[in-house]
Amino acid sequence: MPSAADQVAAAIHAAGGAIPFSEFMNISLYGENGFYSASGRAGRRGDFITSPEVGPLFGTVLARSLDAWWHELGEPDEFTVVDAGAGPGTLARSIIAAAPQCSNALRHVAVEVSAAQREMHPSAVESRSSMPNGPITGVVLANELLDNLPFRLFVFDGTWQEAYVAIGDGGGDGGGDSGLFVEVLRTLASLPAGLPQLAPHGARVPVQTQAAQWVDDTLRLIERGRLVVFDYCTPTTSELANRPWRDWLRTFRQHERGGHYLRSPGEQDITSQVVVEQLPVPTSSATQADFLRQWDVDALVGEGREYWSRHASAPDLAAMKMRSRIGEAEALLDLDGLGSFTALQWSK
Repeated sequence: MPSAADQVAAAIHAAGGAIPFSEFMNISLYGENGFYSASGRAGRRGDFITSPEVGPLFGTVLARSLDAWWHELGEPDEFTVVDAGAGPGTLARSIIAAAPQCSNALRHVAVEVSAAQREMHPSAVESRSSMPNGPITGVVLANELLDNLPFRLFVFDGTWQEAYVAIGDGGGDGGGDSGLFVEVLRTLASLPAGLPQLAPHGARVPVQTQAAQWVDDTLRLIERGRLVVFDYCTPTTSELANRPWRDWLRTFRQHERGGHYLRSPGEQDITSQVVVEQLPVPTSSATQADFLRQWDVDALVGEGREYWSRHASAPDLAAMKMRSRIGEAEALLDLDGLGSFTALQWSK
C-alpha cells in the first residue's frame, strides 16, 4: 500500500511538478495513509493532549452549558449536539457521564474522519465520518478542529508568494526522508484579500479558506442554536506575519514537537494558529479560562474538594474522580497553556 509520501509524490507528478501546500497538508493528514487516517490521535497514548483528554471536567462543564442552551431554545424534544472532529470520543463520554438535564432529548453525533477512531466511539452516540444533514436545532462543538484544516501558505519575499511543494534531491519514491520534498514559491497574478502590505523578509502566513468555509457550511446546517469552537487563535494575519513561523506552524508526534512540516508526511501532525479575522465574524469570543468560569468550573472544583475531604480517609473511585478535578482545572485554566485558547461562538 502506498505511503503518504508516495501519494504526495504521485500528486506532484500528476500536477506537473508542484502542488500547493494545502494539498500536501491534506494528503499528509487525511489521505489514505495520512496521519489522522492511520495512527494519529489525541490522548495520553496518542500524540497530543487536548482539553477533553485532561480528564472529564471539561466535558462536565460543557454539559452544564448544553443544558443552559437547551433551556434557551425552549427545551426542544430533539436537541442535536454535534462533536466535530471527535477523535476517539473522549468528550462525548464525559458529557454522557455528566448526565445533563437534556439527556432525554439529546441526539449526540460524533463526527470523525478516521475509521479507526470511530471504532472507539461510545455506543450512545451516532458515529459518522461527515457532518449530518441540516437543519438542526442544537449545538455544534469543534475542539481543536480548525487548526488542522488544510490551509494555503504564503511567504513574503518583497511581495507575497504562495508556497508549493515539489520533489527534492531525496527523490520521490518515498524511500528516504532528507530532501524528499522541498518548498518552491510562485508569484500569483492575484493575491488573497487580507494579506498585510508589508512584512519581515521570509515571513509566513496561512490563508485559512477551508476553515472559513467549514464555519460557513456549519452555520448553514444550524436552524436554531450555536457553533462553539475551541482552538489556539490569533486575532489578525498581520500578527502572525510578525511572529517567527515556528511559533505558529507546528508539528507534533508522540507528545513531542515534530520535524519540519515537509518532513515525514503521514507520520506527524501539522497544525496552525487559527486567524480569527479570516473567519466569519463570531457572536462572542473569550479565553477558554473565562468560558469555563462562566459555566461554573470553580463550583465544580469546590464540589470536588468537599467530596474528597469527606471521603479521603477511605476513598472510593468517585472520591478519586472528584479529587482529580483540582488538577484538571489547573491545566484547563492555565493562561500559559490551555486556558489561553479561544472560545468562539456563533449564535443563530
